[in-house]
Amino acid sequence: MEELLELRAAIDQQRYPDALILLGEMEEISREDKLHKIRSYVIILLIHLIKQSAEQRTTRSWDCSIANAAEEIQYVNKRRKLGGYYLNQAELKEIIAEAYQTALRKSALEACEGQYTTEQLANQVNPLIIQNNALKIIAEIEK
Repeated sequence: MEELLELRAAIDQQRYPDALILLGEMEEISREDKLHKIRSYVIILLIHLIKQSAEQRTTRSWDCSIANAAEEIQYVNKRRKLGGYYLNQAELKEIIAEAYQTALRKSALEACEGQYTTEQLANQVNPLIIQNNALKIIAEIEK
């Protein structure tokens, strides 16, 4: 909110270079918020994919969480007014790779009744298959 007040003051005082700087900062804040939301949903998606892989089964609840996370990722990533997306496929793949360790750590608390450490669970699943599956699920929502 403070940035909006500063922007209004800069425009009212015809300090347009300052106003442009503030607009740039506001755009960056907005983009960071979008990326944070996408990353949060990616972690949820990965947690359930890791649990599915480790336990070699699924539940309706996991399937619903996977579908919901993928839908939310697509929704947050889509630029409605300008068209296109905040993250392209390569950037989304990077977010998935970066979020994988966090998801693995959280999955270890849930998968197989929490009987495995993060390292033990990591040895039971293939991260590349899980990450590629996550990308595929997200892409299928778009269609």
